[in-house]
Amino acid sequence: MLRITRWIKRKIERKLAANQSGKLGIGRLESKSNNFPSLFPKKAKIDRVASGFQFTEGPIWFAEENYLLFSDIPANKILQLTPDGQVTIFREPSHNSNGLTRDKQGRLIACEHGTRRVTRTEKDGSITVLVDKFQGKNLNSPNDVVVKSDGAIYFTDPPYGIKSEQQEQPIQGVYRLSSDGSAIIVVADDFNKPNGLAFSPDEKKLYIDDSERRHIRVFDVQADGTLANDRIFYDLNVKQAGLPDGMKVDVQGHIYCTGAGGVWVFDREGNHLGTIVTPEQPANCAWGDEDWQSLYITAQTSVYKIRVNIPGISLT
Repeated sequence: MLRITRWIKRKIERKLAANQSGKLGIGRLESKSNNFPSLFPKKAKIDRVASGFQFTEGPIWFAEENYLLFSDIPANKILQLTPDGQVTIFREPSHNSNGLTRDKQGRLIACEHGTRRVTRTEKDGSITVLVDKFQGKNLNSPNDVVVKSDGAIYFTDPPYGIKSEQQEQPIQGVYRLSSDGSAIIVVADDFNKPNGLAFSPDEKKLYIDDSERRHIRVFDVQADGTLANDRIFYDLNVKQAGLPDGMKVDVQGHIYCTGAGGVWVFDREGNHLGTIVTPEQPANCAWGDEDWQSLYITAQTSVYKIRVNIPGISLT
């Protein structure tokens, strides 16, 4: 475990150095269309609500307890943030958890780099391993995860958390685990580095970004849960440092994707409406607060927050 942790730390340090090579603007809203300002209150601002971390990822809101959980990958922790700005340790070690979400029973689902698995935290605090292998071989390093309304779990599996010689899977896959956990299948096998993913509000589409190719693809979700008819939704390949990573969708179908310089916002047709420019390069985001009208953004050493006019898709 110690060797894996050191390896993850070195990889993140290189990623941080690459991100910091480009100049990020101060926190602001950068419009690309006339529709972008209407998504935010008139005096919306980007607030830094917590800082002092190594590399933040995987934010997820717990409405009933009124707190945010997020991963600090190299610190090997899941942290808890309350609205008054208090940060406490939720889990240590976290096995270098990355993406987090919740299932339909409200249980925490975590992608763990260190153990190369997807886990579920039960109501009594015990941890259930949902999947750590495919066809008898270890997964790469599960990265991000979403749960469909029928309980099926979709997750991406790039090799960011392992050395090249440790990879056993022949692909960087996107997987679907059935709601009862009995069957796992590959739903996409042609990504270079699959990363963030999010369903449309009606769950008829699944957006998945490829960090290495720097674009977002969109798939049609079939009745049996498989994916079909994929196409490029948007190409984020720009000169500025920063890769497409975590993604979320609001109730009207706007897509919020972390990328170069901030959180890029798109309409359902794939038009880039504007960017939430963040002081640090963001990695992921999540909806939160009682009305689901706050976007929490994990960005390198900090967590930021901005209010929005259109609620995000809730997890309750």
